[in-house]
Amino acid sequence: MTYVVTEDCIKCKFTDCVEVCPVDCFYEGENMLVINPDECIDCGVCEPECPAEAILPDSDSGAEKWIDLNATQSNIWPNLTEKKEQSSDAEEYQGVENKFEKFYSDKPGE
Repeated sequence: MTYVVTEDCIKCKFTDCVEVCPVDCFYEGENMLVINPDECIDCGVCEPECPAEAILPDSDSGAEKWIDLNATQSNIWPNLTEKKEQSSDAEEYQGVENKFEKFYSDKPGE
Protein backbone atom coordinates (compact mmCIF):
# COMPACT_ATOMS: atom_id res chain seq x y z
CA MET A 1 0.00 0.00 0.00
CA THR A 2 1.03 3.58 -0.66
CA TYR A 3 -0.72 6.91 -0.41
CA VAL A 4 -1.91 9.16 -3.24
CA VAL A 5 -2.86 12.80 -3.56
CA THR A 6 -6.28 13.40 -5.11
CA GLU A 7 -7.96 16.32 -6.86
CA ASP A 8 -8.88 17.88 -3.51
CA CYS A 9 -5.31 19.21 -3.49
CA ILE A 10 -5.73 21.14 -6.75
CA LYS A 11 -5.65 24.91 -6.21
CA CYS A 12 -5.26 24.34 -2.45
CA LYS A 13 -1.77 22.83 -2.37
CA PHE A 14 -1.33 22.99 1.38
CA THR A 15 2.08 21.59 2.21
CA ASP A 16 1.53 20.50 5.81
CA CYS A 17 1.95 16.91 4.55
CA VAL A 18 5.40 17.65 3.18
CA GLU A 19 6.61 18.88 6.54
CA VAL A 20 5.83 15.56 8.28
CA CYS A 21 6.94 13.14 5.55
CA PRO A 22 9.98 11.20 6.81
CA VAL A 23 11.14 10.18 3.32
CA ASP A 24 10.50 13.33 1.25
CA CYS A 25 8.27 11.59 -1.30
CA PHE A 26 6.17 14.65 -2.29
CA TYR A 27 6.55 16.34 -5.65
CA GLU A 28 5.22 19.73 -6.62
CA GLY A 29 3.15 20.66 -9.61
CA GLU A 30 1.97 24.14 -10.48
CA ASN A 31 -1.23 23.76 -8.45
CA MET A 32 -1.08 20.41 -6.62
CA LEU A 33 1.23 17.89 -5.02
CA VAL A 34 1.72 14.18 -5.74
CA ILE A 35 3.36 11.29 -3.90
CA ASN A 36 5.96 9.05 -5.49
CA PRO A 37 4.67 5.51 -4.82
CA ASP A 38 8.16 4.02 -5.06
CA GLU A 39 9.42 6.28 -2.29
CA CYS A 40 6.38 6.27 0.02
CA ILE A 41 6.90 3.99 3.02
CA ASP A 42 3.19 3.80 3.83
CA CYS A 43 3.60 5.37 7.25
CA GLY A 44 0.40 7.42 6.88
CA VAL A 45 1.56 10.47 8.81
CA CYS A 46 0.73 12.75 5.89
CA GLU A 47 -2.95 11.82 5.61
CA PRO A 48 -4.24 13.50 8.81
CA GLU A 49 -2.06 16.57 8.20
CA CYS A 50 -3.79 17.56 4.96
CA PRO A 51 -6.33 20.36 5.57
CA ALA A 52 -7.98 19.61 2.22
CA GLU A 53 -8.30 15.88 3.02
CA ALA A 54 -6.67 15.17 -0.34
CA ILE A 55 -4.49 12.21 0.68
CA LEU A 56 -5.84 8.66 0.60
CA PRO A 57 -4.37 5.17 0.84
CA ASP A 58 -4.18 3.67 -2.64
CA SER A 59 -6.48 0.89 -1.46
CA ASP A 60 -9.32 3.37 -0.92
CA SER A 61 -12.03 3.20 -3.58
CA GLY A 62 -11.67 6.93 -4.31
CA ALA A 63 -7.93 6.67 -4.88
CA GLU A 64 -7.86 4.33 -7.85
CA LYS A 65 -7.94 6.99 -10.58
CA TRP A 66 -5.11 8.96 -8.89
CA ILE A 67 -2.53 6.18 -8.71
CA ASP A 68 -1.21 6.67 -12.26
CA LEU A 69 -1.21 10.47 -12.01
CA ASN A 70 0.84 10.39 -8.80
CA ALA A 71 3.30 7.86 -10.25
CA THR A 72 3.73 9.70 -13.55
CA GLN A 73 3.97 13.26 -12.29
CA SER A 74 6.28 12.40 -9.38
CA ASN A 75 8.85 11.36 -11.98
CA ILE A 76 8.54 14.71 -13.76
CA TRP A 77 7.86 17.35 -11.11
CA PRO A 78 10.47 18.65 -8.64
CA ASN A 79 10.78 17.15 -5.17
CA LEU A 80 9.38 19.29 -2.36
CA THR A 81 10.92 18.78 1.08
CA GLU A 82 9.80 21.83 3.07
CA LYS A 83 6.48 23.42 3.89
CA LYS A 84 5.61 26.46 1.77
CA GLU A 85 2.97 29.13 2.13
CA GLN A 86 -0.22 28.16 0.36
CA SER A 87 -1.79 30.57 -2.08
CA SER A 88 -3.94 33.29 -0.59
CA ASP A 89 -7.10 31.81 -2.10
CA ALA A 90 -6.40 28.16 -1.17
CA GLU A 91 -9.22 27.94 1.35
CA GLU A 92 -11.73 29.18 -1.24
CA TYR A 93 -11.03 26.08 -3.34
CA GLN A 94 -11.53 23.55 -0.54
CA GLY A 95 -14.53 21.37 -1.32
CA VAL A 96 -14.95 22.58 -4.90
CA GLU A 97 -16.06 19.69 -7.11
CA ASN A 98 -14.52 18.59 -10.42
CA LYS A 99 -11.30 20.49 -9.82
CA PHE A 100 -9.32 18.17 -12.09
CA GLU A 101 -11.44 19.04 -15.11
CA LYS A 102 -11.55 22.74 -14.25
CA PHE A 103 -8.08 23.56 -12.93
CA TYR A 104 -5.50 20.76 -13.25
CA SER A 105 -2.12 21.74 -14.66
CA ASP A 106 0.63 19.30 -15.59
CA LYS A 107 3.24 22.04 -15.31
CA PRO A 108 5.89 21.61 -12.61
CA GLY A 109 5.98 23.71 -9.45
CA GLU A 110 8.65 26.24 -8.69
